[in-house]
Amino acid sequence: MPAPVADYSDTEQLKLYRLVPIASAGDTNWDIAPNQGEVVVRARSSGDARVVAAEAELDYMEIDALPGDGNSTTSSSAFRNEKLYTVVDESDPAYPVEGPREVVAGTVRVDNIRPTEL
Repeated sequence: MPAPVADYSDTEQLKLYRLVPIASAGDTNWDIAPNQGEVVVRARSSGDARVVAAEAELDYMEIDALPGDGNSTTSSSAFRNEKLYTVVDESDPAYPVEGPREVVAGTVRVDNIRPTEL
């Protein structure tokens, strides 16, 4: 019998994660995405934490613009780049573990879409 699959709709299975910028301010990877600072999210896993943070950013689908690749910009978010951000378990009791899958602390800016030509 296969192992049971976790039910991620159950909020008791969500954990807290902190996304921390690790690249230096002069790293050229910041040219394609802004540094958002540290963000705490409630998510299913460390990988899901990256997705939750990226989903909080402004997306091409929400403005009158066309993406350069695909229909969404969430895949090009700095939060998804392992050279820019690391993800660590968050254990600060100031943040409640209970609640929906979302950004719990920190400010996710909405100026993440940058023109390629100035």
